[in-house]
Amino acid sequence: MLVRTELVRTDPFRELDRLAEWVFSTPTRPAALRMDAYRKDDWFYVDFDIPGIAPEDIDVTVERNVLTVRAERRDPDDQGVQVIASERPRGTFTRQVFLSDTLDTDKLEADYENGVLRVRIPVREAAKPRRISIGTRNERHELTR
Repeated sequence: MLVRTELVRTDPFRELDRLAEWVFSTPTRPAALRMDAYRKDDWFYVDFDIPGIAPEDIDVTVERNVLTVRAERRDPDDQGVQVIASERPRGTFTRQVFLSDTLDTDKLEADYENGVLRVRIPVREAAKPRRISIGTRNERHELTR
């Protein structure tokens, strides 16, 4: 079975970080962005849940194979607002994903719909599987004459 990965650099402390997020995150101190990452055909996808944030408050950058997503949920601008309940986290959310060299980050695409930011990255041509023809010894011998 062939297993390929487009996310590189595993973090052995990630599960501890997730537990700490769950225990210590509060409405005033947001947790990290949740994401799903998967590959379909020759594309790699990363979906981030960012509900209730305006597209202009989302920033996607890639530098040296590090994808960074930054989003900000602001407080209501209206001074006359009387807050009855405030359970949704506010502030700046950031997530970094380390990408493999097998992805073509120059052709990265992103769209935002229904509270989900989807980042699509094509697999580099050189990283795609290719079929190798197998010759026989007689064919190889004939080619060298």
